[in-house]
Amino acid sequence: MSMKLKKLMLALTLTFVGVSLVACATAERGVKPTPMAIQEQGSFAVGGSVVTVPGAYALNSRAPEGQTYHGDHAYVFYQVPKNARKLPLVLWHGFGQFSKTWESTPDGREGYQNLFLRRDYSVYVIDQPRRGNAGRGTVGATITPTPDEQFWFNMFRVGAWPDFYPGVQFSKEPEALNQYFRQMTPDTGPIDIGVNSAAVVALFDRIGPGILVTHSHSGGMGWDAVMKSDKIRGVASYEPGSNFVFPEGEAPAPVTSKFGDLKAVSVPLADFMKLTRIPIIIYYGDNIPSEPSEDLGRDQWRIRLEMARKWADAVNRHGGDVTVVHLPEVGVHGNTHFPFSDLNNVAVADLLSAWLKEKRLD
Repeated sequence: MSMKLKKLMLALTLTFVGVSLVACATAERGVKPTPMAIQEQGSFAVGGSVVTVPGAYALNSRAPEGQTYHGDHAYVFYQVPKNARKLPLVLWHGFGQFSKTWESTPDGREGYQNLFLRRDYSVYVIDQPRRGNAGRGTVGATITPTPDEQFWFNMFRVGAWPDFYPGVQFSKEPEALNQYFRQMTPDTGPIDIGVNSAAVVALFDRIGPGILVTHSHSGGMGWDAVMKSDKIRGVASYEPGSNFVFPEGEAPAPVTSKFGDLKAVSVPLADFMKLTRIPIIIYYGDNIPSEPSEDLGRDQWRIRLEMARKWADAVNRHGGDVTVVHLPEVGVHGNTHFPFSDLNNVAVADLLSAWLKEKRLD
């Protein structure tokens, strides 16, 4: 990141710091947030497919002949504030997560759903196909309850179990960790990038132009959605972890790690060029080393940050507008894999608000 960009991002952080401190202090005192005026809210399914079994349906029969099965759709909950801005935000969760990611923080404060409603954005929160409220998939899976939460504590860079990282922006109250683990949910079928991105494209076809906000695994699927839709006007991606796409013949070598490598994905140049039409910003949090580490959670995000920078360079080389922000480099410290729900999530949201304004997406 250039020194000029670092100074700009730091200046934007300081611009909003007064608002951030007031909001955080209010949360600490337990004061109820001020009322919001919601013009409209609701939910719907979008995308998906219908399986039809040949034959004739016999009244009262449970046999499949002649019957249908609707599945592989996304579930969407939306709220439209009074005097809404022109472009809505579409919030897409990451791996093992569902819409809870965006609703409330593990320690009980407002998540991005409400933070951006208060900033007059309409907000559409997704459960991707075969996950959460969109669990009705057309391909089955076996769900085995396997204890693994300490592994994810490490992978999501809260700390090295049982210790929290020094200065981490995560509440050390036991109930916060309880809520954090309980927002994880299994897939009811295999993850299918095409199915998931098609559902998101169908959502934008329904609501019109908007801004896509992704997290982790949905980051890569978000690039796929952009290549399929002309209605996504910008993307903000928090810690994308996979499916970085490059033009055929330009994919870099895999980024190596002791715990596994990260490979680029090749796509036709015509598809890749669609990523150059809109502004994109990527955020990564703290405790990501610049050199190989023996800590799996830290090292896996080292190679993902490295690949994200290679990807941004490729898009920008072809005329695009991608910015990668490593938060500690711009003075925002202690963030986990979930910057948008950490203790300083208001300050992190302020950075996104400033970028939306800068790119005239507000």
